[in-house]
Amino acid sequence: MTTENPLPEDGATPPTAADLNPEIKIAELEGRLAEMSDAYLRAKAEVENVRRRADEDIAKARKFAVEAFAEAMLPVMDSLEGAIATPGAAAEVVLEGVHATRRQLASALERNKVIEINPAAGTKFDPHQHQAISMVPADQDANTVVTVLQKGFLIADRVLRPALVTVAAPR
Repeated sequence: MTTENPLPEDGATPPTAADLNPEIKIAELEGRLAEMSDAYLRAKAEVENVRRRADEDIAKARKFAVEAFAEAMLPVMDSLEGAIATPGAAAEVVLEGVHATRRQLASALERNKVIEINPAAGTKFDPHQHQAISMVPADQDANTVVTVLQKGFLIADRVLRPALVTVAAPR
């Protein structure tokens, strides 16, 4: 006996209408293609939106990066303007105001993680944090700091300005 549709062997799945009719198979594949194209376009649009938002966030971060630091400097500016506004003040009062303003400035720098580099005499010279201006004879070990000519500053463990120092010369 011969049949047009052979019976499937044991374990095999029977042929579907799509397997027997190419137009149905093409329609199914075109439907899947449309779904995948739509999913691709949506994913591409989402990536572009994420990229655009990230670029905007970066631009805002750069634009307002110094905002906290500027806010910390405003009281210092107010103190300086107050000192200028009192021209007839006694020297002692002005000096007291200058010291108070310096304390405000130091506090504002510290809050913003700007740390002083002020090595003590006898500290080993560190070329990463100090800049030697000269070598002088001294009664201390060679290559150690003798005097600090200008303090340096770190910002978040990065040297903003090295301390200018004189260093003990070898004996």
